[in-house]
Amino acid sequence: MVYGGTLFSRLRWSRCALCGQRTGDLGLCPGCVDDLPFQGRSCRRCAVPLAAGDLCGDCLGAPPVFDEAVGVLDYVEPADRLIQRLKFDGDLAYARTLGILMANELQRRGIRLPQAIIPVPLHPSRLAARGFNQAVELARPLAAGLGVRLDRSSCVRVRATAEQSLLNAVDRRRNVKNAFSVVSSVAGADVAVVDDVMTTGCTIEAVVRALKQAGAHRVAVWVCARAAPPRH
Repeated sequence: MVYGGTLFSRLRWSRCALCGQRTGDLGLCPGCVDDLPFQGRSCRRCAVPLAAGDLCGDCLGAPPVFDEAVGVLDYVEPADRLIQRLKFDGDLAYARTLGILMANELQRRGIRLPQAIIPVPLHPSRLAARGFNQAVELARPLAAGLGVRLDRSSCVRVRATAEQSLLNAVDRRRNVKNAFSVVSSVAGADVAVVDDVMTTGCTIEAVVRALKQAGAHRVAVWVCARAAPPRH
């Protein structure tokens, strides 16, 4: 794999983020990269892990609005730790590490490339409180690595919502209904929506629904990690 790098990253990442051994500019040593929980067989529509086949029972019965979903990692140790350091500790260096890993893995799998990558937007009040949007920070190195245009402006979050992780699946869907709006033309476009983690998929579906209603032709979902959805 070719990871590229900057002077900042080489200085920042003299040690592996997981084991502490000396490493290159990716931020993870080769051994820890090999030990990451890269996804195996999964549903091609929602990326949930599968023992066999290419569609899960839920997607056979009621397919999601997006055309395909790709999860690069399973949301388990140590991938969850890396994402949490980015999202909750604000260490943006992890976004570069994870974004490059996503780009390399998507290339390895031969995933169809879209015309643009759209990160899941934050509401301005949440962005002001957090100081960054983890989906945007992941999408920067991902878009650069794949040579795909990064589109941060076409889709916006127009309604502040409660934290999804505090809600059950039914309330999550209600929470993000009509929370997103498309403000630039996406008619006929082939795009990929990017986020850090997908659990129930409610937030991402709300984004994709807004894009489809605005005329997007094909919308894929790319997430750094796929969490097992809760079963009730």
